[in-house]
Amino acid sequence: QPRPSRVGRPEPRPPGHRRRLSTDTSRHTHTHVTMRAVATRVARSPAARQLLRSPHSRTIFAPAYGLAKKMMPPITATEQAALESGGISVEKHIFAGGAPLSAFDDYDPKLSEKEQAFMDKEVQELCAMLDDHAIVEARDLPKPVWDTLRSKGFFSLKIGEEWGGKGFSAYAVSKILRKIQSISPNCGATVAVPNSLGPGELLTSYGTPEQQANYLPRLANGELIPCFALTAPHSGSDAASMHEASGVVRKAADGSLEILASFKKRYITLAPVAGIVGLAFQLQDPQGLLAGTGTEGITIALLERAHPGLRIGGRHDPAGNAFMNGTVEGTDVLIPMSALLGGQKMAGSGWLFLMEQLSEGRGISLPAGATGGAAMAAVAVGAYSRLRTQFRVPIAEMGGVQEHLARIAGNALICTAGSDLVAALVDKHESPSVLSAVMKQQATDRGRQCVTDAMDVMAGAAISRGPNNLLMGGYNMTPIGITVEGANTLTRSLIIFGQGVTRSHPHLYDTMKTLQAKDDASGFNREVTNMIRHAVSNSVSSVVRSVSSSVSSLSAPTARLGRGKGGDEAVVDSAAVAHYEQQLSRLAATFAATTDLALLLGGALKREEMISGRLADALSSIYLGYATLWWCAKPGRSDMGGLGTLMHYTMDGLLRDAQVALDGVRSNFPIAPVRPAMALVAARAPGAPYPRPND
Repeated sequence: QPRPSRVGRPEPRPPGHRRRLSTDTSRHTHTHVTMRAVATRVARSPAARQLLRSPHSRTIFAPAYGLAKKMMPPITATEQAALESGGISVEKHIFAGGAPLSAFDDYDPKLSEKEQAFMDKEVQELCAMLDDHAIVEARDLPKPVWDTLRSKGFFSLKIGEEWGGKGFSAYAVSKILRKIQSISPNCGATVAVPNSLGPGELLTSYGTPEQQANYLPRLANGELIPCFALTAPHSGSDAASMHEASGVVRKAADGSLEILASFKKRYITLAPVAGIVGLAFQLQDPQGLLAGTGTEGITIALLERAHPGLRIGGRHDPAGNAFMNGTVEGTDVLIPMSALLGGQKMAGSGWLFLMEQLSEGRGISLPAGATGGAAMAAVAVGAYSRLRTQFRVPIAEMGGVQEHLARIAGNALICTAGSDLVAALVDKHESPSVLSAVMKQQATDRGRQCVTDAMDVMAGAAISRGPNNLLMGGYNMTPIGITVEGANTLTRSLIIFGQGVTRSHPHLYDTMKTLQAKDDASGFNREVTNMIRHAVSNSVSSVVRSVSSSVSSLSAPTARLGRGKGGDEAVVDSAAVAHYEQQLSRLAATFAATTDLALLLGGALKREEMISGRLADALSSIYLGYATLWWCAKPGRSDMGGLGTLMHYTMDGLLRDAQVALDGVRSNFPIAPVRPAMALVAARAPGAPYPRPND
């Protein structure tokens, strides 16, 4: 229709005017905004508003509200705490249908002068002391290493300077852990726990002034080594069940309140050497003695090693690794209210503490370990394959070996970019709980692939244990990262998409709250209307972007040779960056539209773990695509020799992974009539699927 002029009359189009989609990828940001605007105008058009406000819509929504209340599974207090903890970060752009790469411009992590000096001196000196083979043989770190870790502040990288700690950024902690992990995975695990899973983070955020003054200086100077006792023999990934650790509130002889607790904890890293234990347990108050100051539920207590009744048992043997790991137990242990983290008023808040603070273990420490291992594999195998000859040629010239080298380099780049971006988010005071889960699962899985590829190339040199074996330590440590902090299977099939869609979808959580209210039909009407508009907008945007990106793919730029600092290798090309930005935008729109359609399953989506897992794969690949593109396009890296080739290889793989995951959702969706709609919103021009990276 002709668009109205400012005085209300139609403004004629110029003669011969034709609207067409531009394939100029340099104008992608404008095109992205325009497509979103068109889709939003469709969803908010007078016709759409009239349809949703008509009496017929009220006739539909009234019984729908009653049906939805019956279909929605109850949300437990633990699930409620998980949903309300953490924060929403850049993943909101993916659930909303994508964003231009410029949305990531504010994230630019850098080491401060103090952090760089620590990397150059203390970290280098520590690494020179480490012999991981000798550490494994001795089943312990040498005493000089323990002394260095204590005296140089390696156990207090995140504790504030006012308490004697280093006060480093999350990015600095990530870089330090990557370096140590690349030399000695056992020392890396030892340093990681106090800086992510120990009581230090919790004390800083939730401790009483008395607790902070008592414990933080002693943690900072290394007098106390912390551990956190969460996992029990029958509550691992389902840590919230915690039936093997419970305490009952009772009155002490002097009339004050105390807790009588019993617990059995397993697989607790650093427990054998810990001076203070953060103990998570279920608190019960059958007599109502708390009287409104604190509640029942998961609670955290701080117990020093000498606490009466606390037993720290013998060591476990975690896959032959030497880092300290063992049991924490106690029977009828008396715990004063003053020992509860945050005091009595914070009783019952333990799960919220864990979800908000300890996600850093998932988002920083574990990905840092995997990234350090991937970098070591790239350096070690890259050099080895050039020096090792078979049939009178370096094995690096053999196509089969090159496949392994390419995967190692690609995964190392992905882990580095993803870890850097999450660290930048944390340092911006965001709490990216969903992206932390993405990085935990993706980095540890890709790190495992790196070390497996590296073992295939180095063969006998990789399986023969000894001081010159650069891979065995990482190979033995790989299963640890896969299984801790929420096993990867659980993280992929339940946490990433389940928590992500609930927190990051613009309207789902508000809709769920109207169902929990039981009597908010008008709110339900409003939120469902918003969800329908959002779904229409995403669907239109996905179709338009799919067609446009398919056309532009026919002339997509490929890696071109240019002289970079590293020699005659492909450099990052701005046209290639714009092309991949457009493809990510298209996939994000398709993901958002597919998510809207998947929500038709209602509460049943919670049980469709294969569907949820594929949606998690798509979300992860799109996020890692944005992170990789953000990392490669940073000033100072565009002329890095070889990075252009690696960017093409990596981005082609991530685009294909996302597309395969979305295709899997569509072809396996339980409601068959919805599958054609999913196919429509993912429409692509014939002959333009995402290809595998070429040779």
